[in-house]
Amino acid sequence: MTSKVFGLIAEEAHRQKYGLEMIPSENYASEDVLKAMGSILTNKYSEGFPGARYYGGNEIIDKIERYACELANKLFGTVHAIVQPHSGSPANLAVALELAGPGGTTLGQSLTAGGHLTFGAQASWTGRLFNAIQYGVDPKTWQIDLDEVKALAKKHKPKFIWVGTTAYPFQIDYKGFAQIADEVGCFLVADTSHISGLVVTGYHPTPVPYVHVMTTTTHKTLRGPRGAMILITKKGLDKDPELAKRLEKSVMPGLQGGPHDHQTAAIAVALEEALKPSFKNYIGQVVKNAKVLADQLGTVSQVHLVLKSLTDLGYGLGYQAQYALEEAGITVNKNTIPGEPASPFYPSGIRLGSPALTTRGMKEKDMIKIATWIKRVLEEVRGHDLPKEQDKRKDFLKEVKKILKTNKNLRQIRKEVEEFAGKFPVPGIQ
Repeated sequence: MTSKVFGLIAEEAHRQKYGLEMIPSENYASEDVLKAMGSILTNKYSEGFPGARYYGGNEIIDKIERYACELANKLFGTVHAIVQPHSGSPANLAVALELAGPGGTTLGQSLTAGGHLTFGAQASWTGRLFNAIQYGVDPKTWQIDLDEVKALAKKHKPKFIWVGTTAYPFQIDYKGFAQIADEVGCFLVADTSHISGLVVTGYHPTPVPYVHVMTTTTHKTLRGPRGAMILITKKGLDKDPELAKRLEKSVMPGLQGGPHDHQTAAIAVALEEALKPSFKNYIGQVVKNAKVLADQLGTVSQVHLVLKSLTDLGYGLGYQAQYALEEAGITVNKNTIPGEPASPFYPSGIRLGSPALTTRGMKEKDMIKIATWIKRVLEEVRGHDLPKEQDKRKDFLKEVKKILKTNKNLRQIRKEVEEFAGKFPVPGIQ
């Protein structure tokens, strides 16, 4: 009997092939990465670390994990790699629990200002387990204010500072952050999940000389499987020679049991690919595409993503825009903007990027075409402002979705998008 799941996978393959995936944290893994991820390595249990497992039969698994660690250190220029974290959030939690401890003070960029949940947002356990202090961005320039970071660090004396973003279209000043961390005597941890592909190819300054620890997912601009790594720098070991062992124990047995060996192997394959000259060419095109996309949408990007404010179209339009774009075959995500005037749940912006489209072979001229479709779609949400009365929002959004679902202009754009997108390949989809 054929599983119902395979039919659903086929439906998702059609959606990915004939739509435009523009969420900047998404990408298409190569066929080799997919092969490793779907391999018989998923059958093995290997609690522990290479050479110190709780189970037998791990001779080959040890070779794979050691190889993945070697590749990670070579690619990033770090001195110790931990490739077992199941994903980015548990990697960050393992670091935070070890460096700060429950109740310890941390300092990180707020979610509404472009940070991550795990940097101390109240919706996350990191906002409740720790004394989580948050810094933001300048509401006019949208850029991190290092004077604010310094003032907060000197006042609250955090155990460590997070430097990393999820919706920040500018490059990060790691040297500036390091000066602050060194002055207060705390650890500095860079979460490069979004920009790791840019970092390892030179399209974004590396944090390695300035931070003690790095965390990164492997499935965004690194174009690997869903997974994560914790990387320790020479500066980190100079500060604490036991840092690598501490963080290994925080991952296992602190938070996890056995690693996902098929995932580790797929990470190794992705790291091999990232060491090739072709990967640098790919990332270069990602940055070019994002810049053109931002220019066409009336904003700026120095990296792989675009944060677009919709306040010129109306109030609280992020949700409506995301829905309308999806109806037109374009996938983005609603997002808060600095100084968010509406609501974190129904925000005033959208976040989009170029990594996945660039993997499919799209270039600058294609970004211009896509930006034109986006602008046409956004005109269809003009006038559908979010009610300021919270009790009216549920019924309002339900009605707006009905209107957009039957919008003839969105249907026409979807036809154009499907015809266009279908011409470009997707790894793993015939």
